[in-house]
Amino acid sequence: MNLITGATGLLGSHIAEKLAAAGEPVRVLVRSGSDTSFLDTLKVEKALGDVTDPASLTAAMQGVRTVYHAAAQVGDWGPWERFVAVSIEGTRNVLNAARDAAVERFLHVSSISAYGHPNGKGLVLDETAPLGTDLHRWSYYSRAKVVAEKMAWEYHNRGDVPVTVVKPSWLYGVRDRASMPRLIRAIRAGKAKLLGDGTNRLNLTNAANEAEGCILAATKDIAIGQAYNLACDGEITQAQYINTIADCIGAKPVTRKVPYGVAYRAAFVMELFGHLFRTAKPPLVTRYSVWLIGRTCFFSSDKARRQLGWRPGIGYDEGIRQAVRWCLDNVLGA
Repeated sequence: MNLITGATGLLGSHIAEKLAAAGEPVRVLVRSGSDTSFLDTLKVEKALGDVTDPASLTAAMQGVRTVYHAAAQVGDWGPWERFVAVSIEGTRNVLNAARDAAVERFLHVSSISAYGHPNGKGLVLDETAPLGTDLHRWSYYSRAKVVAEKMAWEYHNRGDVPVTVVKPSWLYGVRDRASMPRLIRAIRAGKAKLLGDGTNRLNLTNAANEAEGCILAATKDIAIGQAYNLACDGEITQAQYINTIADCIGAKPVTRKVPYGVAYRAAFVMELFGHLFRTAKPPLVTRYSVWLIGRTCFFSSDKARRQLGWRPGIGYDEGIRQAVRWCLDNVLGA
């Protein structure tokens, strides 16, 4: 039995879809009241529970051989306490339940954000890079990912559960309800701008490709005790990504630019204001989002291609058009 946490999210839903299509038994941990409409089409087994509720995990873990732990507090805004409860303590709860159930494989979904916020033109980072470099004070998502990943390795090193870590980058694809709608709205409104000159190469991965990498990492023996950047499907620049979306929606190409440093400093001021007045709504832009889109460093996925044979099957042209179409049909309205 395979257990997936975070299965109602973008990555988790694709892992569930691919495992079910392969005829694998799948159990998904879902909170009461969650939208499980897509999961219901897969006819997977549902276990009501929450990563913050250890008792619910004990029941969900029965008979499980492989855990795909994709649940986390996502986004770059919100109280630190929420990131602690879900991303850190929630991971501890899942690891404890997996240990007690003698689970054979534990795939921990971390993030390239766990490396911190390194940057520099020509800088290429692989899995040997240190965690938590140049973290922003309020970069709660990244900070929580650092703590959770280190914790997973502690459980592995003690022999509690065999762990593999995967580090996705910026995910997009069918069922993306987060970044794609925001980009389309900004492009439609003529408010989208390129950060820098737009020629920086993005770490961008289709969620379906990411799911294939996760399954390879969770099933190949060579992957036990290893970390993998599943961080790109090929080569695409910031301008190419933004303008492929623009083309899909019949909008004019985005040509307006703002210097990276200017955007970064403006984001800091917005964050400062937001924290000073304790706003629940996130700022228009954050330093994390500026770094995500405009950074000039790159995270290599060569290890996953070499050791796991990971070959993303959906290219950028096809994947972006699929994602835009789904977003227009299901989120924004065509």
